[in-house]
Amino acid sequence: MAFTRATGKHRGPSRLTRRSAGLAGVATLATTGVIGTLASPAFAADTDAPSLEDTGLTQVVAADSLAKTIDAQAAAQEREAVEALERAKAAAEAKRKAEARAKEIRAAKERAAREAERKRLNSFQLPVAGSYVTTGYKAGGSLWSSGSHSGVDFRAAYGSTVVSVGSGTVVEAGWGGAYGNNIVIRMNDGTYTQYGHLSAISVSVGQSVTPGQQIGISGSTGNSTGPHLHFEARTSAEYGSDINPVAYLRARGVNV
Repeated sequence: MAFTRATGKHRGPSRLTRRSAGLAGVATLATTGVIGTLASPAFAADTDAPSLEDTGLTQVVAADSLAKTIDAQAAAQEREAVEALERAKAAAEAKRKAEARAKEIRAAKERAAREAERKRLNSFQLPVAGSYVTTGYKAGGSLWSSGSHSGVDFRAAYGSTVVSVGSGTVVEAGWGGAYGNNIVIRMNDGTYTQYGHLSAISVSVGQSVTPGQQIGISGSTGNSTGPHLHFEARTSAEYGSDINPVAYLRARGVNV
């Protein structure tokens, strides 16, 4: 008896039709991310279901893994950028603090230098370094026209350096009669000092001088019995306004 192939709407799907349906289902699942359902019994029972290689799922998983790797790299790069920015900010802040500190140190040094210079300019010292008094103030004798010594004599070998005892302005520089070559300085505190019997003068009238600045060379000019320095302290530039030179220097911190 002969049989004919069933046709019409009741005809069962062919293997090719089932294979096509399987491919469409896998594609849909791959798109929605529901990959785990591939292990369901319905698919396992169909021996004709397409393999992982047949559906292209390997490429989908690889693409997803690559995307995650790229995201991780991007996140790492972003973190590195943030950290680099933070390091740059920290370095800039450290530099700013270092510069501010350096500026403070410079300012402190400048203040210290100004203060040291101010103290130096206001200081006093001996007119001949390391010297001492050989003839005291108001000593009597016929050597002085007034009958007494109007200043003090400092030991000074011929050619010794004579310096200003403090800061001031030269008001007299030249021959002074009995004083020989002499210099008179108006000190910054308003007093006057005189230096006599010099062999040479190295300043001029109107010149400003500072403590320890050379003003001349010791000698024995004028009314003198030998090389030495005659030193006077006065309240004015005029003869007769003398005050005790030793007390004057000691009051200004000089060890005489």
